Amino acid sequence: MFSGKKKWIAIGFFAPIALALFIFIGGEIVMHLWNWLLPSLFGWRQITFWQALGLLVLCRVLFGGLGGHHNHGKRRRMSGRWEQMTPEEREKCRQAFRSRWGQTPPQTPPPDPTSGD
Repeated sequence: MFSGKKKWIAIGFFAPIALALFIFIGGEIVMHLWNWLLPSLFGWRQITFWQALGLLVLCRVLFGGLGGHHNHGKRRRMSGRWEQMTPEEREKCRQAFRSRWGQTPPQTPPPDPTSGD
């Protein structure tokens, strides 16, 4: 189709248009879904396109991050290390994670002194 410099000129021309169209469609979808569901379910007011766009951005920041780094390689390395561990090392690692995150392993309850055992 295009080669070399013409390809980059075409990308430079169409990319902003595609991005603006994508943002517009996303805002419209959020606005229509909100205005269709929430006023009838909860009695909330309808929103404008700009409020829907702000809501979309807010949800992206809160739930989707800002396009930060995803450490998929780190997960693969840990998986490889985990498979090379002995069962004793794995249990030690589990206990370290539980203590770090505030979870204590389940313990057996003390014997009941009134049971006569």
